[in-house]
Amino acid sequence: MNGRSRTFENKARGNGGDYKLIITRTPFRMSFFGGGTDMASFYEEHGGAVLSTTFDKYCYVNTRHLPRFFDYRTHLTYSKTECVNHVDEIQHPLIREAMRFLDIREIRLMYDADLPARTGLGTSSSFAVGMLNAFYALKGKQVDAKRLADEAIYLERVLCKEAGGIQDQIAAAYGGLNRIDIDRNGYTVSPVVLSNQRKNELNQKLMLFFTGFSRFSADIQQKTEQNIEKKTQQLLEMKRLVDEAEGILISKSDLSEFGRLMHYSWTLKRGLSDGISTNAIDEAYQAAIKAGAVGGKLLGAGGGGFLLFYVEPEQQEQVKKALEPLLYVPFLFENGGTRVVHYTAEDYALAE
Repeated sequence: MNGRSRTFENKARGNGGDYKLIITRTPFRMSFFGGGTDMASFYEEHGGAVLSTTFDKYCYVNTRHLPRFFDYRTHLTYSKTECVNHVDEIQHPLIREAMRFLDIREIRLMYDADLPARTGLGTSSSFAVGMLNAFYALKGKQVDAKRLADEAIYLERVLCKEAGGIQDQIAAAYGGLNRIDIDRNGYTVSPVVLSNQRKNELNQKLMLFFTGFSRFSADIQQKTEQNIEKKTQQLLEMKRLVDEAEGILISKSDLSEFGRLMHYSWTLKRGLSDGISTNAIDEAYQAAIKAGAVGGKLLGAGGGGFLLFYVEPEQQEQVKKALEPLLYVPFLFENGGTRVVHYTAEDYALAE
């Protein structure tokens, strides 16, 4: 047994510290209305509003303290693998800044997900929320959704200096079908109260397709933010649509009006910046409408990722056929938000 192994064994036996295995599961979100109004440059002056839901596709963060048998102190696995001895050496900005923020050291972290990153589903923010949740659990703490959302926003927008809004972090932390209202004083999360029948009917009439394209949303968000002063009227109208869409859901109105509103919102959104849509996306969108979709939109900042359509059941096979070979992704709404789904405690003590 070498000196490092003996040190590990002696400290573990003599200290009774916390050596845990943590797995968190955090949902992805789809935003129906109000995207863009959640950027600080808009909502601090005009207020913002978003209507969104989380659904049953998740990212998973698996973390534990790293036993001291290795010639590195931290091991990270995501799309890349990193083995480092100091937090400052970590290349992934979210992981690096989160570990600094919560003083996390000597860990093994693995990221996995049901859907690819950079596809308009708030994957980066879901990872940030799930990672913070895992790190708090590693410290033996349980924190509420608001703290996780607030700190994920701070992590991405301040510490990592990434452009973008704040709806994704809130949705991932809270979960469910919600209206989120935002102003310079903070935000409120209000669940949209629907019967199970009404909610299931909406779910059954939405179709999700992967375009096969991906992009860095921060790049597109940056261009969109630069245009906000010129596009204030479009954004104010997009904010107003949140009221109208919520009214459709909670009333006895024909749900097809929700689909028509999605189409109108998409025409507004694609005019915010040249980078939001592409020729290929426009062609796919028009093909779906021609095949019977009532309306739809590209999820996220734009440039690629997932297309969401409202389609009556009798038209769904035609829309699938029209969008071949795009991948169709069935989904169900979920209400859970980020969760610790596995927690195992053992003995461990950090190095001095």
